[in-house]
Amino acid sequence: MTKSDMQNITSKLSSKIISSHMTNTSLDTSKLLETKEYKISFYNENKEKIFGNFDDNIDFSKDFLQHEEHFVLVDKSTLGHLGIFYIVIEENLLSEKIKELTINIIFIFIFIYSIISLVGFYLAKLFLIPIKDERERLNIFIKDTTHELNTPISAILMSTESTNLTHKQIERVRLSAKRVSEIYKDLTYVFLENHLKEKIINKLSLNTIINEQLKYFEPLASKKRITITTNLEEFEYKINEDDFIRVFNNLVSNSIKYNKISGEIDISLKNKTLTIKDTGIGIREEKIKNIFDRYYRATSEQGGFGIGLNIVSKICKDYNIKIVVDSKLNESTTFKLIF
Repeated sequence: MTKSDMQNITSKLSSKIISSHMTNTSLDTSKLLETKEYKISFYNENKEKIFGNFDDNIDFSKDFLQHEEHFVLVDKSTLGHLGIFYIVIEENLLSEKIKELTINIIFIFIFIYSIISLVGFYLAKLFLIPIKDERERLNIFIKDTTHELNTPISAILMSTESTNLTHKQIERVRLSAKRVSEIYKDLTYVFLENHLKEKIINKLSLNTIINEQLKYFEPLASKKRITITTNLEEFEYKINEDDFIRVFNNLVSNSIKYNKISGEIDISLKNKTLTIKDTGIGIREEKIKNIFDRYYRATSEQGGFGIGLNIVSKICKDYNIKIVVDSKLNESTTFKLIF
């Protein structure tokens, strides 16, 4: 663009020189130099300057060249009219334009970089929120797991301090070991179990399994003077036995854990629906939708570490069992499994 502009200027100057020579009129040289944007000089056949304001030495063998920070154009279109064989023109704008452009690019870059930085910071902060939440839940999970394991382990150590164990101490050791085993099973199911491993699925009598499992919970319930009543119909369902036991035990364990002293648990199996209702502390309505999330705990009460109901949810989805939860704060909680 700069070269094109310079060629236009020299073409006009050459036209004036030739026209003046052809019409035999005087040439006003001052008007030829009326520009601040260019330096212009006129040279004879011997490359000697006739007049002009460009004084630097120039290589006439080249038509267009760079001189310091400027560009110089050598024009030969006058063809010796008025004794002028060369017009040399030097521009004074390109360097300023480049500086201006450079400054504009820098400002635009800073502006765009600032916007990208702000957006990047916002997105990074947005993306880190779930990671931060997950980290906090993991910390709580580790803390609660430690507490859960500490209780049965402490009971085992205290019960085995003496050489001769009473029946009560043996029972306490058995229950504590059973609790450690349940915690281990829950953890391995969530983190270590190979879900690709083929499970044995049989048609099981659910009422029979429930009665067998309730024997395990009798000492735990009696410790809080909790009464467990059952109303079980004969009902068979195709499911892996360990999976059903894991679901049932988690729900009953929670019913005991979060129940009141001298509370009640009502377990019924009717019309393809297993209902477990307790008289416990209840769950706030706005928290019910989150109780099946991993590590989530709807209460600050001690006990549990937020994976039991997550396991229940996973197993029920595997066997197309619908879960319905109804709870009233400080009154009761009811879990229904619809087969």
